[in-house]
Amino acid sequence: MNNPDSMPLIEEKTEARVRTITLNRPEKRNALNGPLVEALHDALRADADDPEHRVVVLTGAGSAFSSGADLEALRAMRTAGPMQNRADSKRLAALFDAIYTHPKPVIAKINGHAIAGGCGLASVCDFAVAVESAKLGFTEVRIGFVPAIVAVYVCRKLGEAALRDLMLRGRLIDAAEAAELGLIHRAVPASELGDAVQSIAAGISRDTSASAVALTKQLLADVPGMGYREALDHAVQLNAFARGTDDCQAGIQAFLNKTEMPWTKAFDADEGGEN
Repeated sequence: MNNPDSMPLIEEKTEARVRTITLNRPEKRNALNGPLVEALHDALRADADDPEHRVVVLTGAGSAFSSGADLEALRAMRTAGPMQNRADSKRLAALFDAIYTHPKPVIAKINGHAIAGGCGLASVCDFAVAVESAKLGFTEVRIGFVPAIVAVYVCRKLGEAALRDLMLRGRLIDAAEAAELGLIHRAVPASELGDAVQSIAAGISRDTSASAVALTKQLLADVPGMGYREALDHAVQLNAFARGTDDCQAGIQAFLNKTEMPWTKAFDADEGGEN
């Protein structure tokens, strides 16, 4: 799907086993609308089983990461019927779920402000690194709206006091405070953003098994919603399954033989290359 000026809504590139997806509405501060949500969701679906990369980086073109819903989308809410509003909400929920449960780690490279839905987008990623100048926040209550979908995820990330402070006041915070609260992982100078994100991505690509990371992401998504006994049973089953995977068998063999892990060898073979 394209912008009115025929520019793609998202841009993708793969380098050194990292797929970077860039929201490409800089003139709208990468505001979210239906077509952009669908385009991003389509890209994530296509990337899920792509063996050419190990990590997904999500960022924005221009000076903002994402400013949330765009003006046209907000205007449409005023006249949309219940079924239209429900369908639109389900599209956003499906996108957040696709990021949260994606088999590969997703890193938010927050190059500028991430507000409302844009902050939600960053919050559901596995890692988030922001420039120090970025402002983040869930401002929905300031226009009579509710940060309902993202609350499902942020409730898992923040304590209740911090969550209430952010969502009930709808205030913006700087990147340093966001990192202190645990909403993001790091706040860095703009000149260091690329290196900080690349360091995380390279570490995952070189030092971890793709199948083990995918299974661990599944575990982390499933267990918080389970009761104690159910969670323990689920963990036993996943533990047993993991032992039989090719990566676990190869990893144990390499460990016993004191040789490099196969994924480390693969990373070293194409480090710095472009796929």
